[in-house]
Amino acid sequence: MVITKVKGVSVMANLTRGAIKAALLKLLNERPLSQITVKDIVSECGINRNTFYYHYQGIPELIKEIVDDEAEAIIKNYPAMESLEDCLETIVRTAMDKKRALLHIYNSTSRDVYEQYLWSTCGNVVGIYLDTVLNGRRLPADDRDLIHRYYTCIAFGCVSYWLASNMRDEVLPDLHRIAELRQGALEEMISRSLGEEK
Repeated sequence: MVITKVKGVSVMANLTRGAIKAALLKLLNERPLSQITVKDIVSECGINRNTFYYHYQGIPELIKEIVDDEAEAIIKNYPAMESLEDCLETIVRTAMDKKRALLHIYNSTSRDVYEQYLWSTCGNVVGIYLDTVLNGRRLPADDRDLIHRYYTCIAFGCVSYWLASNMRDEVLPDLHRIAELRQGALEEMISRSLGEEK
């Protein structure tokens, strides 16, 4: 059998890792993380424990890779965002596709892994939004960092609140309304930073 290498990793290894991740996500849709073992995962995807441990040190590392994959997919699939509403809606819609699994991770001892992912994702998405709105304009670095952190905190807070409320479906109308109420706020901050007159 010939195994092709892609960026230093064999296609077979990628397929195995993909099967392990899919198995965990399937199990997370069925039951809480605390009720899932490595034995359950290997049984679900038809591999042995040694193969699992060849790829992952344990379930926490596997969860981290899954949430990192989600963050990368958001960045790849959404290269521009016109508003904070777009940022939040992107995160919410992506999470809704795996609602039950994500709630099981969020409500587990691995919550910190998910919160780190969420913070990173919010920061990346807000960065895309800020770049879109700036459209080539350059803010003083301190102001840009401050605005970026401020909007990341808003996004993280909104999504965390939504997760804590069990990802209620009616969140999107709330996001649309808050976007209406905040319309123009970022442009005002940018204008003040650049010393532009109104």
